[in-house]
Amino acid sequence: METPKNEQFRDSIGTINDEGNRAWVFPKKPSGRFYKYRSYVSYFLIAFLLSAPFIKINGNQFLLFNVLERKFNIFGFPFWPQDFHLMVISMITGVVFVILFTVVFGRIFCGWICPQTIFLEMVFRKIEYVIDGDRGKQIRLAKQPWNAEKIRKRILKWIVFFIISFIIANVFLAYLIGSDELISYITGNPLNHISTLISLLIFTGVFYFVFAWFREQVCIIACPYGRLQGVLLDNKTINVAYDHVRGEGKTGRGKFKKNEDRETTGKGDCIDCFQCVHVCPTGIDIRNGTQLECVNCTACIDECDHMMEKVGLPKGLIRYASEENIVKKTPFKFTARMKGYSAVLFILTGILVGMLFLRNDVEATILRLPGQLYQHKENGIISNIYTFKVVNKTTEQIDDVSYKLLSHKGTIEMVTHQNFEVPKQGLAEGTLFIELHQSEMEKEKEKLEIGIFSGDKLIETTTTNFLGPRSYR
Repeated sequence: METPKNEQFRDSIGTINDEGNRAWVFPKKPSGRFYKYRSYVSYFLIAFLLSAPFIKINGNQFLLFNVLERKFNIFGFPFWPQDFHLMVISMITGVVFVILFTVVFGRIFCGWICPQTIFLEMVFRKIEYVIDGDRGKQIRLAKQPWNAEKIRKRILKWIVFFIISFIIANVFLAYLIGSDELISYITGNPLNHISTLISLLIFTGVFYFVFAWFREQVCIIACPYGRLQGVLLDNKTINVAYDHVRGEGKTGRGKFKKNEDRETTGKGDCIDCFQCVHVCPTGIDIRNGTQLECVNCTACIDECDHMMEKVGLPKGLIRYASEENIVKKTPFKFTARMKGYSAVLFILTGILVGMLFLRNDVEATILRLPGQLYQHKENGIISNIYTFKVVNKTTEQIDDVSYKLLSHKGTIEMVTHQNFEVPKQGLAEGTLFIELHQSEMEKEKEKLEIGIFSGDKLIETTTTNFLGPRSYR
């Protein structure tokens, strides 16, 4: 017995055909209210993504993720390995925000904010529409033999795609190594930076592969967020959803006939035109319900509204709605689950902001040299040897830096110069000796507090341990 059409549901990925081969998606060119809004958001984000590595705030790159040198700039604020705890808190805060956003609005991030979707739909796809034409022309071009027209269009598209991929790869590299260094490489002789050139070509190849061939498979197969939403969504989550109650009616969906009274026939408002399927960039049928491939791009909403308007039926057959809203007509409510995530997000944000305000611009560490014991000197003087490191997180050089004991009477002797400089966004390191009289020791291990001064100004304090014999005073 054949399953009724409105009860059919696929059990495989929509971009794989019955033979297990890739079913290429040829989406119809979208248009409509939501597409216009999404275009505005996308153009703003593209401009931001392309310009962020080249924007400087107080001499700091706006966004930098230099993993090799373990240096990160977030919105112009530099973060060093010593700030790793801040990075961890910020990442956890970001994850909780994404979880809360997904619980409330579903996978809207993928369709509106994700760089993969933005570049694919708003750059590469639009170029494809210009060169190959809309859905029908693309399908015919794919089926036709390799004649002069097909070769010309394919080569033109591939060259344009490669150039854009190369530009994106350069910007991506600027996020990793810094825009100043990238510009110096570009203006210099490429043969002097072979490793960087190879990396750039690898990135270009990856981006070209993703946007020219892999495409929506990134969202369906590779992206972990698509799997994450499966455990986050519930019947109260607002998604791009098909109103199956209204669309299926009493007797199911059916083709539209002129002057037909669908209430009398019992047909639903869905006229089975398949325009929502044709316009979908991941090739799914939204009428099958929430699916992992759906990126909430709203193209099906715009297309369905166009068709409803043409046949004189109310818009909103496909719309932003929760399953509970569709079935029970209940308005959106901020559930206990959402309140819980919000509370956690509020606490984490408060902790992060507090830690950022308490963060020092200068950080110093003084550690005893491993494997070295204390030394006895004449007149009851005990000496320990240490290595020190001073990190300057600011954009100004710190001059005339020196160490002074704050907790005990004693001396600090540098191996090289007594005073030194710490370069901007850099570090200074070296070796020093701390000497105390034996009378200052109350136990074998004393905790010392040391001040770091720039001239006469105290800029930071740190602590270290001092070993020696216990005083018998």
